[in-house]
Amino acid sequence: MKDYRKLVVWDKAHKLVLSIYNVTQAFPKEERYGLTSQIRRAATSTPTNIAEGCGKSTQKDFAHYLEIAFASMQEVQYLSFLSFELKYLDALAFATLENNIDEVKAMLMRLIQKVRKP
Repeated sequence: MKDYRKLVVWDKAHKLVLSIYNVTQAFPKEERYGLTSQIRRAATSTPTNIAEGCGKSTQKDFAHYLEIAFASMQEVQYLSFLSFELKYLDALAFATLENNIDEVKAMLMRLIQKVRKP
C-alpha cells in the first residue's frame, strides 16, 4: 500500500480539481446538472482513482486504476474544450486548464509505464 498524498501526480490532479470547481462556478445555472456536474465528476475521478489504486496490493491493480485516472483526464480535456467552445471559459482559463491537464496526463502515462515495467 502506498501513500497517494506523496505522489506529485496526485497533488497536481487534486489542484486541477480545485481549479475546475473554481472556473465552473461561473457556468450558467442551467448547466448545474449537466456540463458543470459532469466536468467536476470527471476531474474528481482522477485523484480519486490514483488514491484508490494506491490502496491495492498489486502493481497490476495499481496500473489499472492509473489507466482509469488517465481516461478521466481525457474526459476532462474534452469537457473543458466544449466549455470553451460554448464560451463558458475564456481563452486564458481554457489555456491554463489545457496545460494542467496535459501535465497530469503526461505524469500519469510515465507512472503507468513505470508501474507496468517488469
